[in-house]
Amino acid sequence: MCGREIDFIRAGLAEDWAVPLGPDCDAFEQELENFVGGTKRVAALVSGTAAVHLALVACGVGAGDEVIVQTFTFCASSHPVTYLGAVPVFVDSEKDSWNMDPDMLEAAIRDRIAKTGKTPKAIIPVALYGMPYRIDRIMEIADRYGIPVIEDAAEGFGSTFRGQTLGTFGRYGVLSFNGNKMITTSGGGALICPDEASRNEIMWYATQARESYPYYQHEAIGYNYRMSNICAGIGRGQMTVADEHIAHHRHVQSLYEELLKDVEGITMHTNPGPEYDSNFWLCTATLDPELKVKGQENAYRQVVTGAVGGAAGVTHATSTAVTDCQPNDNVEAMRMALDAAGIESRPLWKPMHKQPVYRNNPAYTNGVSESLFATGICLPAGPWVTDEQVRYIVATIRESIL
Repeated sequence: MCGREIDFIRAGLAEDWAVPLGPDCDAFEQELENFVGGTKRVAALVSGTAAVHLALVACGVGAGDEVIVQTFTFCASSHPVTYLGAVPVFVDSEKDSWNMDPDMLEAAIRDRIAKTGKTPKAIIPVALYGMPYRIDRIMEIADRYGIPVIEDAAEGFGSTFRGQTLGTFGRYGVLSFNGNKMITTSGGGALICPDEASRNEIMWYATQARESYPYYQHEAIGYNYRMSNICAGIGRGQMTVADEHIAHHRHVQSLYEELLKDVEGITMHTNPGPEYDSNFWLCTATLDPELKVKGQENAYRQVVTGAVGGAAGVTHATSTAVTDCQPNDNVEAMRMALDAAGIESRPLWKPMHKQPVYRNNPAYTNGVSESLFATGICLPAGPWVTDEQVRYIVATIRESIL
């Protein structure tokens, strides 16, 4: 927190604005519009997941429809598709960006048309860990088939492709302000909309889809998805340090790259080319399968009894320490070694097509996401991670290698 958040919250409370509307909501949306640039409009919502959901609703997605979703992602990209009774169709990643493979995307579209006689209703590429997707090719393919693109830039706040902010290429763009994101409203998100009319439609759905009568009249299903004025006040304070946060994450990434460049068997994921400019929301690396790590023989020997790292909420207890798709033993050993040293790290996202809940969904795969999940690890990269701490993390990594 930068301190300005308290000022905005106090001002809002002094004016009795403690509801899901108010001057800070309006101002926060305007500041976000200025940040992303162009002529887009922004709707502030309770979460990035809500933003995905409402974008799908606005695109006309309904029961029985198919939506193409990047498989290498967090579940919030695909779960809202299922909320609507639609079917996520998963597409694998390309090796350089780790994001949706455009060639596989087009192959999937053609195959779904051939198999179902219908064109998918939307495409959801994801800015994994802040890395831009190959949006130029994705948009060209989507436009050719007349399919709207919903950019899941929840992890990509401030990332750009060829100088243009992620979330502004497609019909809609999703942002997240969860507590671990580049900026936070304690929880929250936003939907970047093409124009004022589409933003108004999104906000109508987000406020229970009320009709203009002196009583509550509903002719469509709506949702309670508006951001509160208090959360927006937190967001306004965070916007004053947004550029500073992004710059710091990129600095931490550069430091990891410098300190790990001579460590054999560990490769940092970096911008694939000059057109990519990731915010490096998380700094990620892959471990060579042949790399030997101390304690590797003890990986997956014990059942995890709760959420790993700082993940909040309730988890189901499991009866086994292993699944049919998991990180390699050396990755888990490295995670445990870092944890023992007081350093939180995590595996990469498990591909959605390997999640039990989606075992029967159509999937177009090339092995990239499964390979990355088996070998990848996320390293600390937040705005409070210091250079000294990065050096400590790297020193721990070095000491953990046999």
